[in-house]
Amino acid sequence: MASLQLATNARKMAYANPVPTLYRAIAKELPRVLTIYDIDLPVPEARAGIRALFQANAHIKDERVLDMLVEKGYMELEETLLHYKQKSHLLRIFEGFKHQSTGADRKKLGRDSTIDEQFDRA
Repeated sequence: MASLQLATNARKMAYANPVPTLYRAIAKELPRVLTIYDIDLPVPEARAGIRALFQANAHIKDERVLDMLVEKGYMELEETLLHYKQKSHLLRIFEGFKHQSTGADRKKLGRDSTIDEQFDRA
């Protein structure tokens, strides 16, 4: 329950720069999350996965969008601490999205596709 209080209290406080505050709150809970979900991943690697998510949105300057992303980050942290997620959900975050191909990308046919591939696509 103390961890949930941390997420709730951090969200309620008004900060001049809420993004680093969210990052610190996540980094503080990271060792506990790795232990609870039994994820065999070193903490620095997990932090690198979290940092990559933050850096992917570093170009955003609109305050409304930033506020929405920060609020979404706190919701994700709270859901993680309340065990609403499964281990595979967290592994996808920590290890990155290795398979980013969509269904449309998997179904594209090349020039040298066989008749079987063309039949399977239909």
